[in-house]
Amino acid sequence: MPRIIDGINSPGDLKKLNIPMMNKLAEEIRELLVHTVSQCGGHLAANLGVVELTLALHYVFNSPVDKIIWDVGHQSYVHKILTGRKDKMPTLRQYGGLSGFPKYEESAHDVFNTGHSSTSISAALGLALARDLKGEKYSVVAVIGDGALTGGMAFEALNHAGHAGTDILVVLNDNEMSISKNVGALSSYLNRLRTQPSYFRTKEEIETVLHKIPGIGPNIARAAGRVKDMVKYIMVPGVFFEELGFTYIGPVNGHDLHELTLVLANAKKMKGPVLIHAITEKGRGYEPARRNPDIFHGIGPFDVDTGSPIKKTVKTYTEIFSEFIVTKAEQDRNIVAITAAMAGGTGLESFAKKFPDRFFDVGICEQHAVTLAAGMARGGLRPVVAIYSTFLQRAYDQIIHDVALQRLPVVFAIDRAGLVGEDGPTHHGVFDISYLRSIPNLVIMAPADENEFLDMLETAFTLDMPVAVRYPRGVGEGVRIEENRNIIAPGKSRLLQEGKDLGIIAVGRGMSIARDVVKLLQEKGVEVYLVDARFIKPLDEEQFIKMAKKVKRLVTIEEGCLAGGFGSSVLEILADNGIEADVMRIGVPDEFIDHGKVEVLWEYIGMNPVSVAESIASRWPDLLDYKKWELFRFGQS
Repeated sequence: MPRIIDGINSPGDLKKLNIPMMNKLAEEIRELLVHTVSQCGGHLAANLGVVELTLALHYVFNSPVDKIIWDVGHQSYVHKILTGRKDKMPTLRQYGGLSGFPKYEESAHDVFNTGHSSTSISAALGLALARDLKGEKYSVVAVIGDGALTGGMAFEALNHAGHAGTDILVVLNDNEMSISKNVGALSSYLNRLRTQPSYFRTKEEIETVLHKIPGIGPNIARAAGRVKDMVKYIMVPGVFFEELGFTYIGPVNGHDLHELTLVLANAKKMKGPVLIHAITEKGRGYEPARRNPDIFHGIGPFDVDTGSPIKKTVKTYTEIFSEFIVTKAEQDRNIVAITAAMAGGTGLESFAKKFPDRFFDVGICEQHAVTLAAGMARGGLRPVVAIYSTFLQRAYDQIIHDVALQRLPVVFAIDRAGLVGEDGPTHHGVFDISYLRSIPNLVIMAPADENEFLDMLETAFTLDMPVAVRYPRGVGEGVRIEENRNIIAPGKSRLLQEGKDLGIIAVGRGMSIARDVVKLLQEKGVEVYLVDARFIKPLDEEQFIKMAKKVKRLVTIEEGCLAGGFGSSVLEILADNGIEADVMRIGVPDEFIDHGKVEVLWEYIGMNPVSVAESIASRWPDLLDYKKWELFRFGQS
């Protein structure tokens, strides 16, 4: 029996279907989603929840003429399937394949590149205003989740859109989740709306009713306005959005295609800002994802029959942090933990269960999280802020103004530092070294392995000042965890071996690369001086100067951007002290790196061990016969 999905190659194909056929198509799309993500990994629960909503949007609107913007974009897989990319789904999140997020370079249907939350309404309003100024005619739709709506930027955009009064449609996809379960007053407000019957009255409808009441006429028109407002407060559930200048419609069933298409078609004709409140279920259609939407928010490959992830045996840095912070909090009642809707992703779920009164999930509000921590530190607590590197970018001013300026003892646990792999350029944590190291009063550390990570976390709580520990996504080096912890003196590097030909200074996961490079070089007779920097700030100036004077040729290796990064700081030290040395920096070049497995990305940017060794041979051919190296290649001679 032919599948309906096989005939869907563009949104126009949807318009040939009736509602029963689209319901069958929804089932087929869910099968494709589960199969694809089980192989490639990705964001499953959110996409399963928006199948009918996406179908309805593309049925009613005419993409790419009409503009649909997906907030965050982790729920855009269905959109990709419907816009001519279903045959490429097996390449999802693979190097050279489909991005896991909307990407304009990939399709004209991806109107605006997204990856971080709460941006869609701002971007949609910008498009709508551009449309108006240019005298063009098309609809603009922003699809935002209730989790993303907790971000302050979304409220700024709602406020402006209501004031501007231009035609714009915001679809609130309400599944009661962001990544973790939503928290806060807004979540409670939306929950109250969900429990009310689907009952909507526009201002115009209320006005019509008022005019039908005997005695209402021109003489009491002003009073009618006040009565209308009172009726609105009684009858209209979305009064919050109404007061911001939006016409509120909902709540509507986000899985009922008949209701969705009808509501969207009516909203398309309405003037001014409109908000449709759609209730959806995250993980719908696949029971393991429905039961555990947080686990299936972003998941690696898994077994379809059981839903069990295909796990590696070595502990991840996140798991190590999770165990450490719970143990540390048992010893110190002043320790509190803060995250921005990422309790599971940052490893704080165990902390939240054990110390619920000392755990604070602020929603997708990184700026608030950091300043909240500053206030807590001023009040005598010891806050730990666990946020991904890419999301901490959003709180840059708060780190400077509210924490560092006052030298408050906040510990920043910066997860997903470095290249994160399949999530791509919106999520690579490659900028934190550069954007943090210029801030006074801040100590920055990066571990080379699990023991060093634990030592750094322990050290962080001994320092009466802001401390950041950056660590990568995924598993560590697999070393045996030692029981006793060592306190590391700020700025003290670790000398691993001395050599006379070349010096390598590495930091963080760069040490893993450096060790393999040293092995390759030593096989060729090159004696390497190797140092694990450990600290990004302050630096071990004494060690680095000594090293530069001895070998004259230095290589720095970091998993961060080269512009203003760790290697730049080493160059600054040498320049400030008048030390002449030939320095080669290895790191992330001045470009946004695509998605793909980390090892593939390292090879692409010339950061895998063989590439680094060959770059060294090319830079300093006198170390040995470079032509011979080219002939035999590393590991093949």
